[in-house]
Amino acid sequence: MDIPLTTIAVVGLGTMGTGIAEVLARAGREVVGIDISEAAARQAVASLEASTARSVLRERITEQDRRDILARFRTFSDLQAAADAELVIEVVPETYEIKQQVFRELDAVVSPTAILATGTNALSVTRLAAESQRPERVLGLHFFNPAPVMKLVEVVSSVLTAPPAVESVTRLARELGKEPVAVGDRPGFVADGLLFGYLNQAAAMYEANYASREDIDAAMKLGCGLPMGPLALLDLIGIDTARTVLEAMYSASHDRLHAPAPVLGQLSEAGLTGRKAGRGFYTYDAPGGQDVVPDALTPADSAGAVTGREVSSVGVAGSGTMASGIAEVFAKAGYSVVLAARSQEKADTARARIAKSLGRSVSKGRLTEEARDATLARITPAGSLDAFADVDLAVEAVAEDLEIKRQLFQTLDKVCKPGAVLATTTSSLPVVAVAKVTSRPEDVIGMHFFNPAPAMKLVEVVRTVLTADDVHATVREVCVRVRKHPVDCGDRAGFIVNALLFPYLNNAIKMVEEHYATLDDIDAAMKLGGGYPMGPFELLDVVGLDVSLAIEKVLHGEFRDPGLAPAPLLEHLVAAGCLGRKTGRGFREYARR
Repeated sequence: MDIPLTTIAVVGLGTMGTGIAEVLARAGREVVGIDISEAAARQAVASLEASTARSVLRERITEQDRRDILARFRTFSDLQAAADAELVIEVVPETYEIKQQVFRELDAVVSPTAILATGTNALSVTRLAAESQRPERVLGLHFFNPAPVMKLVEVVSSVLTAPPAVESVTRLARELGKEPVAVGDRPGFVADGLLFGYLNQAAAMYEANYASREDIDAAMKLGCGLPMGPLALLDLIGIDTARTVLEAMYSASHDRLHAPAPVLGQLSEAGLTGRKAGRGFYTYDAPGGQDVVPDALTPADSAGAVTGREVSSVGVAGSGTMASGIAEVFAKAGYSVVLAARSQEKADTARARIAKSLGRSVSKGRLTEEARDATLARITPAGSLDAFADVDLAVEAVAEDLEIKRQLFQTLDKVCKPGAVLATTTSSLPVVAVAKVTSRPEDVIGMHFFNPAPAMKLVEVVRTVLTADDVHATVREVCVRVRKHPVDCGDRAGFIVNALLFPYLNNAIKMVEEHYATLDDIDAAMKLGGGYPMGPFELLDVVGLDVSLAIEKVLHGEFRDPGLAPAPLLEHLVAAGCLGRKTGRGFREYARR
């Protein structure tokens, strides 16, 4: 059945309602904006006037287009104004009581064929539909903020929703230039269901004083390419809103990963709800402001507080992609580099890989031929760790196997001169476990680069309880010299990035296992709704399913949280040899090269 949607009512003219109304009016729909607050209605009109005026200035629309858009948007204070609407979208405050009251009143106002949509991202669409006289016409239509910009729209069906209603709003979403994703009725749906668990864990990590708010946010931006760090994003969303979503998710899942971190409740109760209040995890220049201002928690400039050790030569152990990349980074920064592998042949091959990488930079105009030659001249390949005798910093980048790393550190302990800093690039193993096999655990530290090392700006600097202050200062100084951003964290499984990233990836796999959404829909939802550069399944296939499983097992083993147990589907794919792009098949199949 074709249900035309030409006149659409939007109930609730806050930020989201105003944004939805703008999208609809710009797309040629007659929009009836309804809010009990006349001030909110005036603000909505003013917002549309300002937005369309900017569009005229930028020559995206004409002045006549602007007048037509403004004429299509009318505001009212009574739900009776929705009488002629074919679709009503409510975006009132996120409580059952308020939304159910709106639905009851709409039942008495709209035509029997009208579709009623809730904009909730946390409450049960089924429960709201059950209160309506026409539950088959009730569904969820979840836009993302800011609605005029964000492409994703989640179309949420309950067990009561009639297919024609779903088809009509899905068609509308496409006509609005959005990407509709069909999902079932559960708290958070796809995008927020994955996003808020990650945000909650970041809040808990901060609350545990594991890392500073600045380092947590920088780690996720630089390590994962996210547009915002999780704590800054919580401030933007509203800490009280996030807590409400998580409460709804936890009541449905009973997964401890969704149990709101206590700090969210404490901040909410104190009225420190984020940007809108002028203070949340960060402090802002004003309520509703965007600019972060220094506060009591802002890190002081501690440059020079502890003097680091002198580093002029660096040893890199390993012959794989990561070792080659790290050696390239140090050599470009002017360090003398010894690149040691298990044989001279492997070391020469690794140096040749660096030469090829530098050649690509020259061809792209990023590096001169002179700089390439100078960089290569600083790298000495060696077939034994004995070549590390005079290095000031030794960095291992060998296989992620604790026994292999222990054996290597025992050798470094014997070979390296007194005072040399010994660093491991492990991403998941305990740094103290390798430090303890040496006679100088105070000289051992974690220095976790991200792949590809020449491109990725982040380095997680991992102190153990035994690491000396001047060793920590040395590594931070070196990171700055090689143009990387160091973030401090303790010696705990996953450090910052992997501890937040892999539970999110695991939860995405569980969604597929439960047949809640498809791979494609989940990937689209996180890219379009969360601003992620890659969807979770794209990323899993790139990282490698075996690598992902190993990290998830380490996280589960350390934290013993049932919610961190690796998804069975991941284990089955790894057992079948489907490891991602490197084997030609993971969650998806890839063409063999």
